[in-house]
Amino acid sequence: MLRVAVPNKGALSEAASQILAEAGYRQRRNAKDLVLVDAENDVEFFYLRPRDIAVYVGEGTLDVGITGRDLLLDSAASAAEQVGLGFGRSTFRFAAPTGTMRTIDELEGKRIATSYPVIVQDYLRGRGVSASVVRLDGAVESSIRLGVADAIADVVETGSTLRQADLAVFGDPILSSEAVLITRAGAEEPAGYEVFKRRLDSVLVARTYVMMDYDIRVEQVERAVELTPGIESPTVSPLHREGWVAVRSMVPRDAAQKIMDSLYGLGARGILVTDILACRV
Repeated sequence: MLRVAVPNKGALSEAASQILAEAGYRQRRNAKDLVLVDAENDVEFFYLRPRDIAVYVGEGTLDVGITGRDLLLDSAASAAEQVGLGFGRSTFRFAAPTGTMRTIDELEGKRIATSYPVIVQDYLRGRGVSASVVRLDGAVESSIRLGVADAIADVVETGSTLRQADLAVFGDPILSSEAVLITRAGAEEPAGYEVFKRRLDSVLVARTYVMMDYDIRVEQVERAVELTPGIESPTVSPLHREGWVAVRSMVPRDAAQKIMDSLYGLGARGILVTDILACRV
């Protein structure tokens, strides 16, 4: 039975359970449940602190895990990212009192408060900057006012929390993070993993593409197919109306409206777009 670690709370928890449910796996109904066995799919889910997941997977206690890329790298665990899952995106950056720092070099000899000391130390070391890293479990924005640090390194989403503390980001982003699927580094692929990953991949594709159907005159098919090449090739079927065909193809969700406009300009009619719940490509 494949043993899978899932975030039990926080920003990643709900989205992780959602993608697993869309992939056809049972998920807990009570947030207090710590373990769920999906016997039909031969998978056992363990709901753990997101920060601990990479450690369990890296030690081989669990086979697979879903956690943040930032948490994986900061854990220094023997676990490896397999695929980005497209949710829980965030950017990790340095910040200091507004107007006091502009470049990373100005951190030389300074104190930096963060909840991600390994990431920060590795980043500074790679740029030849020597600074003191102060580890805090949270609320790092208050550390400067309290005299604990001169700057902070933290996840930045909207930046509103930093502005409230009169802080401003500076330098390049340290890291772009998202939820990732991880396995033990260098280990053999566990039984059931291939099917598990294929199911998640199918959900990711389904979220990225939509199915587009349209009718078009035969003489315009080649130009239309250039706009809708599909994954392998579109399906083209003759219609009862002479000189017309029906085309079906997967197209990128983000580009669907522009493609519809272009197809309509070519004379396509009956253009329909439908969601894809799951697929195998």
